[in-house]
Amino acid sequence: MNNYKVKGRPSKQTAIDPFRMVAAFLIVAIHTAPLSSFSKTADFLFSYCFARIAVPFFLMVTGYFVLAPLIVKKGSSTNPQTNSSSYKVFWKGVKKTALLYLAATILYLPVNIYSGKLPSLKDLFKTLIFDGTFYHLWYLPAALLGMLLLFLLSQKCSSLAMLILCGALYFLGVCGDSWYGLASQLPPIRSFYDILFGISSYTRNGIFYAPLFLLMGALISRSQVRKRFDFVMISMIGTFCSLLLMLGEGFLTYTMEWQRHNSMYFSLIPCMFFLFRLLLCLPGKSSKPVRDATLLIYLLHPLVIILIRGFAKLTHLSAYLVENSLLHYLAVCVGSAAVAFILSLFIQKLPKRRLP
Repeated sequence: MNNYKVKGRPSKQTAIDPFRMVAAFLIVAIHTAPLSSFSKTADFLFSYCFARIAVPFFLMVTGYFVLAPLIVKKGSSTNPQTNSSSYKVFWKGVKKTALLYLAATILYLPVNIYSGKLPSLKDLFKTLIFDGTFYHLWYLPAALLGMLLLFLLSQKCSSLAMLILCGALYFLGVCGDSWYGLASQLPPIRSFYDILFGISSYTRNGIFYAPLFLLMGALISRSQVRKRFDFVMISMIGTFCSLLLMLGEGFLTYTMEWQRHNSMYFSLIPCMFFLFRLLLCLPGKSSKPVRDATLLIYLLHPLVIILIRGFAKLTHLSAYLVENSLLHYLAVCVGSAAVAFILSLFIQKLPKRRLP
């Protein structure tokens, strides 16, 4: 989703950039349910369990490149010049995300007007700050709010204190998401979430969801990642085992009908920890066109979904391009990627203009 890259970071030798494209197509899967024509259970496990690694991955990328310089161990000496540079990187990231959110809101405004889904004045704050101005745009205010929250915490708290606080917030978020049906059986907890859901439709927002993964990315950036065989194997086994654990957690909460939503799982934390470290161990190549295309796929794929549905209706191909969920997913992926890469190549040819 984001296209952050900071000079000096070792992204050229890692699989972070190549995995952006995988994560982008997983986000498309969340919004198209590619296996739903064949098995609802299989589609749930793929689209709403496995594919949930995509958004935390992008949050950790932001933390890794933008927040890491601000997360300094308490008591450590800092170079004022470096500290000033860190603030510049951070506020540049905040400004980029805010401008992107504004542009995306304007882009989808005609769709919202046509569909009659403009928020009322009463719901405007909730929509702009928490829910997002279109169904996939919640990520941008979540990233913004999460970055600002961590920035404020970093001025007063140690990394450990921040990790404990963000972990506690995430725990509350999970209890209001995939484990809600179980947690809400206690009346005081249900009352708490009743109040919370009047402010935000979900707990996957910039307070309960984003801060932990942003912080994890920043902390991993400050730790030493070794490309030794044993380190790679531990990361690989940890990723595989925690993925299986997440699928089990998702299946349990799904079959028990505890889920209010399905964005947050407890096992997503170890899964993302091991996966991100594994990607840092694996070889890869940094690519700005890929970063730009990934961002554009995220932004534009709902428009491509609308266009494909319209095209299928006009050409009487709905049975193939819409009703067949797998073909629909593939068509959206191909269409989104084609538009994204064409636009990214066009962007590359534009005169470069730096944000102040």
